[in-house]
Amino acid sequence: MPKASDLKKGSVVEIDGEVYFTRQIEKRNPSARGASTLFKVRFFNVRSGQKLEQTLKGDDFIKDGDLVRRSVQFSYREGDITTFMDTENYSQYALNAEAIEEQSGYMTEDLEGMIALLVDGQIVGVEIPQNVELEITETAPGLKAASASARTKPALLSTGIEIQVPEYLESGERIKVNTTTGKFVSRA
Repeated sequence: MPKASDLKKGSVVEIDGEVYFTRQIEKRNPSARGASTLFKVRFFNVRSGQKLEQTLKGDDFIKDGDLVRRSVQFSYREGDITTFMDTENYSQYALNAEAIEEQSGYMTEDLEGMIALLVDGQIVGVEIPQNVELEITETAPGLKAASASARTKPALLSTGIEIQVPEYLESGERIKVNTTTGKFVSRA
């Protein structure tokens, strides 16, 4: 059984016989001496999608939920539903777009290394690689006199997200983007 201090975003736990997916963790350090660290955690019920917020002490024990990780590939989007295909047995998993809202801007059809998180055969989330390659579709023209300084400009990527890139990059170039921070890493 892990402690509340060991929880991470994406952890699966069991509370009152229901399986929950950890979406958000906020750490609070009380200023009083001897007070333990508090964790305000937002859970989502795997089956119903309902929110559950709890404040836990760092040494509270939480029951681990059963989680299976499967290698998947992005198949298609239809309305609010995104479908993934298991790369081993070709089964299909449909997931509500809200569950992968933060990651959808980095997903392309050729993205490799995605992992589906399954609880009781039902997909609850997707892990994507730390860095992904995307193409710049629209940005201001590159400057010939651009220096190696940290001056940036906005760029629209092939998936529809906008990030800041160095001013020497042009439309049509492929770049690596960090999926955790949403920042430019390097040219691809």
